[in-house]
Amino acid sequence: MESLELAKECCKALSEKKAQDIVIVDVREQTIVCSYFVIASGRSTTQVHALGDAVEEKLKKSCSIAPLRGEGFREGRWGVLDYGDVVVHVFNEESRLFYYLERLWDSGRNVTKYED
Repeated sequence: MESLELAKECCKALSEKKAQDIVIVDVREQTIVCSYFVIASGRSTTQVHALGDAVEEKLKKSCSIAPLRGEGFREGRWGVLDYGDVVVHVFNEESRLFYYLERLWDSGRNVTKYED
């Protein structure tokens, strides 16, 4: 599966669970760590945890892919799932404003808001 397709599948899983402000950040020209970040927000610690679970379940079921690693979801403020070329970040609203990854990685043309 292509990296961008994988990122869109992650977005779809997040959208199905009512994540807010879902974006795809193309970081291919800025880092060798991955090709895309998917960033989304949840309204509560419970939802942040559920969003991480939803991405894992959907990709395992539809693409037979498991994350290489994941962390942070237990507390429900921020969590990350690493799928190699795609890294998914899910934040609660306060943590997202604090870390503001879109601003750190935005080159002016590489951030795309996900729309169903």
